[in-house]
Amino acid sequence: MRSHYSGIQIAIHWLVFLLVVIAYCAMEFRGLAPRSYRPYFNITHVSCGISVLVLMVARLLVRLKKPSPPIVPKPAPMMTGLAHLGHLVIYLLFIILPILGLLMMYNRGGPWVAFGFVMPHAAESNFELVDTLKEYHITLAKLGYVVLGLHAAAALLHHYVFKDNTLLRMLPKRGR
Repeated sequence: MRSHYSGIQIAIHWLVFLLVVIAYCAMEFRGLAPRSYRPYFNITHVSCGISVLVLMVARLLVRLKKPSPPIVPKPAPMMTGLAHLGHLVIYLLFIILPILGLLMMYNRGGPWVAFGFVMPHAAESNFELVDTLKEYHITLAKLGYVVLGLHAAAALLHHYVFKDNTLLRMLPKRGR
């Protein structure tokens, strides 16, 4: 049995991490930029969000084909259950967040850009729906900070306190 995730799983994991950081930074720092630059922050945010959605679906499909390598030494059943719950939350969060964002952009009823291309939009605006979707999107994005923080803390806890291979399984070959 293998002791590490596959190369594609590791690549997707760290690419999603990078894209999520960029997407969050684009929204957090856009207010610091001159107004004329803000559309570029929005394009970056939306393009990263779409990429995260595609990669998370791909990651889920790969995970269904290639289950996680075992943690050595084996953790208590409660820890395993919490890990599965945490991963479920991460998958749901980073699939639902971009979908909400896409629905929000579409229902604005005007042109919007992702990856440098004008994307399809609704013939008429539905700002009531857009406002509702935006509230959910922002709330889930804030939850994302907590979830990602817990995920990173758990990986470090496993590595430094429990001294198992949880973190090592997801590091590129050079870092093993």
